[in-house]
Amino acid sequence: CPWQGPYHELTVHESECTHPTKTGNELMEILDEMDQTRKKEMQLYNSIFSLLSFEKIGYTEVQFRPYRTDDFITRLYYETPRLTVLNQTWVLKARVNDSERNPNLSCKRTLSFQLILKSKINSPMECSFLLLEGPYDDVKINPVIYHFVFSNENNETDYMALPIVDSVECNKLLAAKNINLRLFIFQIQK
Repeated sequence: CPWQGPYHELTVHESECTHPTKTGNELMEILDEMDQTRKKEMQLYNSIFSLLSFEKIGYTEVQFRPYRTDDFITRLYYETPRLTVLNQTWVLKARVNDSERNPNLSCKRTLSFQLILKSKINSPMECSFLLLEGPYDDVKINPVIYHFVFSNENNETDYMALPIVDSVECNKLLAAKNINLRLFIFQIQK
């Protein structure tokens, strides 16, 4: 049974838990599902380990700050100062609930982000990148590797979901004064 909770709620859970009444086949389906999840996690970690063997790797701490303009709702749009990774200048932008009209009326929160190359480059730059929790934050992020080919004409990614575990974690981030994360960029050599 995957239940987790405080010890004082254990007896209530045990009396309501359906796992002891499951058949062998039902339990095997649950175990297969857990096994598939573990396999996906291992594939992800193996992908990250293979990225670590790339020649050009850069990372930096990023701090998203809320910004406001006349037509945006305060604290629902974020941007980092310019940052330098792999000898290029970058900016990250983030938005809440993919810019829905009134995200403050929803209790389910998501953050999506966009990576923008600010430097001019001589040839297309193929990169893999990921955002992870920073050393000073305790937000839970499931790592996701994103891929993009940057050029002078195509210098910004689409908005992609910040892979935060759940809406509660997202609300924790949004309640903070700044959002501190760590950006990794891996340049793929031709």
